[in-house]
Amino acid sequence: MKIYAHRGYSGMYPENTMLAFREAEKTGCDGIELDVQLTKDGIVVVVHDESLDRVSDKTGFVRDYTYEELKEVNVAYTWGGKYGFQPIPTFEEYCRWVKNTNLTTNIELKTGVFYYEEIEEKTLNLVRKYGLEKRVLFSSFNHLSLVKMQSLEPQIPVAALLEHRGLGNAGFYCHEYGFQFYHPGIKGLNQKTVDNCKKQGIAVNVWTINAMDELEHIYEWGCDGAITNYPSIVKAWLDSKNK
Repeated sequence: MKIYAHRGYSGMYPENTMLAFREAEKTGCDGIELDVQLTKDGIVVVVHDESLDRVSDKTGFVRDYTYEELKEVNVAYTWGGKYGFQPIPTFEEYCRWVKNTNLTTNIELKTGVFYYEEIEEKTLNLVRKYGLEKRVLFSSFNHLSLVKMQSLEPQIPVAALLEHRGLGNAGFYCHEYGFQFYHPGIKGLNQKTVDNCKKQGIAVNVWTINAMDELEHIYEWGCDGAITNYPSIVKAWLDSKNK
């Protein structure tokens, strides 16, 4: 089972920052899950919420700021000064760093609330620029973004993200639309759904695995990946199981 660090090592460091990504790599995880949006001037940046309010010292929507304005946003603000100033990275900055690692990147296209024009093209162009085509997969709650990405680059796998209620007959659904992965929330997942996906040749990566009972369940069910805020703990547990 593979380990994906959710927004980097977000259980211990400010989420979706280069600090969280670098610290995640040190744990020996297999990959990183991150989120991309567009700024007002069309730059691909790595940030989860459409609004800056939860994680930073600013308010308002990411899409209403230019990249130059976003450079002043501190997304370590809620950590009480522990990590100083941590800026929102550009996706290009991330690509420049990750190309020199062995990590796979699960890129979530944040098009479920606001649909960013050309976000698929702009993100894919950066993946291609840094030669990462064989080390990424795209996911989204907006499955039309996945369909578009497949039309742009059929060789890169895509993952259907679902909320905790899940989806009935998920394996057939993903197979029908050519989605190689199913990414459900843990609370709505069970053995039957995992088996349904496996029957259709669909891999299952589950979010967000932060409790030991959840980890034990997805391991027993035969899931393919755990998306977690605590990659070091999951890595240690899996290593002990594999001995």
